[in-house]
Amino acid sequence: MIRHLKILAVSTLALAPSGPVFSEGLAGAYLAARQASIESDYEAAARYFTMALAQDPSNPVLLDSAVATYLGLGELESALPIARKMRADGLESQAGFMVLIANNIAAGDFDAVLNDYKDGHRIGPLVDGLVQSWALVGKGQMTEALTGFDDVTQIRGTRAFGLYHKALALALVGDYEGADKILSGEANGPLRATRSGVIAHIEILSQLERNSDALELLDLIFEGNTEPGIAEMRAALETGETLPFTQVSSAQDGITEVFFTVASVLSSEASPAYTLLYSRIAGFLSPDHEEALLLTASILERLERYELATEVYDQVPRDSFVYHIAELGRSEALRNSGKPDAAIEVLMQLAESHNKLPIVHSTLGDTLRGLQRYAEATEAYDRAIALFEEPERDQWIAFYSRGITRERENRWDESEADFRKALELNPGQPHVLNYLGYSLVEQQIKLDEALAMIEEAVAARPDDGYIVDSLAWALFRLGRYEEAIVHMERAAELAPVDPIVSDHLGDVLWAVGRTRESEFQWRRAMSFDPEEKDAARILRKLEIGLDAVLLEEGSEALFVANDD
Repeated sequence: MIRHLKILAVSTLALAPSGPVFSEGLAGAYLAARQASIESDYEAAARYFTMALAQDPSNPVLLDSAVATYLGLGELESALPIARKMRADGLESQAGFMVLIANNIAAGDFDAVLNDYKDGHRIGPLVDGLVQSWALVGKGQMTEALTGFDDVTQIRGTRAFGLYHKALALALVGDYEGADKILSGEANGPLRATRSGVIAHIEILSQLERNSDALELLDLIFEGNTEPGIAEMRAALETGETLPFTQVSSAQDGITEVFFTVASVLSSEASPAYTLLYSRIAGFLSPDHEEALLLTASILERLERYELATEVYDQVPRDSFVYHIAELGRSEALRNSGKPDAAIEVLMQLAESHNKLPIVHSTLGDTLRGLQRYAEATEAYDRAIALFEEPERDQWIAFYSRGITRERENRWDESEADFRKALELNPGQPHVLNYLGYSLVEQQIKLDEALAMIEEAVAARPDDGYIVDSLAWALFRLGRYEEAIVHMERAAELAPVDPIVSDHLGDVLWAVGRTRESEFQWRRAMSFDPEEKDAARILRKLEIGLDAVLLEEGSEALFVANDD
């Protein structure tokens, strides 16, 4: 269904005519704008396209590119006059039509929307069918609207979308029984559950005075979910309160949901830049559509436009049910934009305002761990784990993460206990098996158990270079050099630019007497920017050899085969 949606969404993409020959003065601005577009630098692209249009205001390539750029930037007011210019010039543009249609919808001019479609303008079969149906709802022509939604269900791959929006339209006009029959699957068979669809169905059941059924559905889908919004909904249902129907309150909201729905599906299929056009329209039509804001911000992160993503996350109000999700996203965007201190500040404030959410503390722990602030990270993980009530499988990662920070703090007994707790919650988890096994090998304790753990991890992740490296290193530590070399060479193939893997390969090659090759691998390891402590040891091995380094460190020298 997703593949068909992608085809339907782009099938009527009206590309501008192939590029004209640009004048010499125009070429510079155009090329700069194109390069900025390739890099998803929307601010620079908008600036350069505007400069180019000042020299050639009727150029169809520039007009189409500029309107898409402003739409991607979220500045529909700037895109609107360009889209109108294209319409006046008789130029077709999918992005331009999206801007024009959004402007008419925001103005409540559903006649203009329908007239545009009568004139042959198009976005894509799915969007066009749903938008026209909602425009008919906006005009009060419900019978025609329901027929339109039914027509959408007949398009290959879009049945579920037509049914979902038909259910929303029925609920909007108070036909909760009809909406329930669709969402429950009674009328046309089961629909794929989405977060928005489930919440809509819960609200509809409550409107039908069926709070017990609503609670059953909520617990089935959101079991273990501690988000404030879900918790408040559950509490209201338990006390007998009738939930209002909030998913759509107007035809404009319905059309917002169309663009949001399409953007959500395209986000896993189409390019981020293309998907962004749909999510931006949704955000323009309903600035308080918080899920659309989150989607837009996540798309901008994929495009590595972290400052724009931060701005969008910041638009989610503090009293929103999804505020903590937005703040977690904002901290990630800040970290990726090279502002780790600002990211930590966001998380610390969130840990105070939303201190009952384990994910907030564990995310803070992850960020601090990434900055090697292990003691602080451990404290954050402590707070997350203290909030756990009943043991659940997905809690393993918090114990695993705390095991890492405790190990880095040289608190091995506590670290090992965390790793084993993680395995108790998620038996056979390869990353835990690998880390625990590798740590045991490094400490030269419980080597047989460590080897068994790593072998199990390799069986689960045979193409993970770091796990294969652990197996080779365990064999090396056990003195089984010939066995180790096979796995270590495989690890180097899987992780060819990792300094630790190359360093380990050098050590194993030394152990089997291939000293010239070992020195080559140590030099390769140095070229991959190892940590300072590791670099100093590698340089010392290049200077005096592995055996001498081991003797300096108080260890026994290896037995080395005949030199090559």
